[in-house]
Amino acid sequence: MSTRDLFKAWEKGGGLLKKQPPLKERIGKTIYRLKIQKDKLEMATMRMQKQDRSLFEKCVEAQLAKDPIRAAMYANECAEIRKMLNIMLRAQLAIEQAILRLETVQEFGDVVAVMAPVASVVNVLKTQLSGIIPEVSYELGAIGEELNGIVTEVGEATGRSWEIEAASEEARQILEKASFVAEQKMKEALPEIPSTEIPSKESTNRKM
Repeated sequence: MSTRDLFKAWEKGGGLLKKQPPLKERIGKTIYRLKIQKDKLEMATMRMQKQDRSLFEKCVEAQLAKDPIRAAMYANECAEIRKMLNIMLRAQLAIEQAILRLETVQEFGDVVAVMAPVASVVNVLKTQLSGIIPEVSYELGAIGEELNGIVTEVGEATGRSWEIEAASEEARQILEKASFVAEQKMKEALPEIPSTEIPSKESTNRKM
């Protein structure tokens, strides 16, 4: 593919990329769509944090009222919410990293190297969020298909192959970093769940 053809595909579209819109425009739209999903995750995270605070307060109140059964129930619910919060926060942070990488694409030759790992990250997040926020998961699936399509088309047009191992390794690093930061943010933002112990029947009978 000549330099002239590369510039045409990047700035004007068409050419060897199946008469698609300009690649620059397609990447810009993908960034916009990812930002929308990140915003949705932020809103959902805020709602879930409020729910966590409410359950935490109820757990403390139950402990003060010497009601270990209710305290344990609220503590378990709190723990389940925090598992979902962790997944959502990790996804949010990983999407931020994906957006930053896409925003660094300045020329046609960068596309495969940058977008292949981003596509892998998006596809992983789609699976992780499917049982928590289905609408975000669905949209990430569509974005992942678009990214995969761009990588494949550019690879065919330039003769550059998609190095799956390299892309997977970079995707793993993005996800691991997001997981680490999410854990730190969770510790800073949420108080530790009180330890609860439901008394056995024997100890209850002894008190009676």
